[in-house]
Amino acid sequence: MPATPAWPPRSAPRLFVPGPLGRGVTVTVEGNAAHYLGKVMRVAPGDAVILCDNLTGEWACKVVEAGKRAVTLDPVEMLRQREQVPDLWLCPALLKKDRFDLVLEKATELGVRAIRPVVTRRCVADKLNSERARMIVTEAAEQCARTALPELAAPVRLDTLLDHWPADRALFFADEAGGEPAATAFGAHRGPAALLVGPEGGFDDAERKRLCAHPCVKPINLGPRILRGETAAIAALSLWMGLAGDWQGNDPDTPA
Repeated sequence: MPATPAWPPRSAPRLFVPGPLGRGVTVTVEGNAAHYLGKVMRVAPGDAVILCDNLTGEWACKVVEAGKRAVTLDPVEMLRQREQVPDLWLCPALLKKDRFDLVLEKATELGVRAIRPVVTRRCVADKLNSERARMIVTEAAEQCARTALPELAAPVRLDTLLDHWPADRALFFADEAGGEPAATAFGAHRGPAALLVGPEGGFDDAERKRLCAHPCVKPINLGPRILRGETAAIAALSLWMGLAGDWQGNDPDTPA
């Protein structure tokens, strides 16, 4: 006899929805999400959809009704509880729109717990479309099968960020002027951390002086080449996840 196909299939579409999800809780998806399920993925009654609520975790759901404007689903089985991602924040200086979109997307895929945008003196942008940013983060989380969305904060000035910085969290500062090799600093660190990456024009002298005087700031070196802001963010996050994050199967809340 042929093997029974796995359910839900790996090809089942994934969406984040408001929660909490649970057995017996009927979910109605409307708007763009309903269009995606009905018109793009062409789901029909009985098909599987994976839903996440950023509260309980990931659920296999069965389509009950697929209409033109709404899709109704019933949660059938919890597949995974909401994950614990490494306690790492990314504090990226605002960049031009397309480049900052890339930072949001890749930071989500790489597993940061929070994204806290920063406005510095040399930023070419000083505002962030929060609705667009949240959409990019959510779509990236759906694509990479995250069950926990990163916290997305409103942009703040660098001075404000430093004035309110928590005393128990190290802030690794990607300093073009040099610092400890990033791999050495990341490999030796234990506990909550964050990465600060500058804008297209880098940090000015006054900002660098303020940063280096802060007790939580640790200047790091990302190599011999000057990297664009989006490249520096992606490179530093990847290095962190490999050395101190969850790429080696470590429990994110347990020191390595």
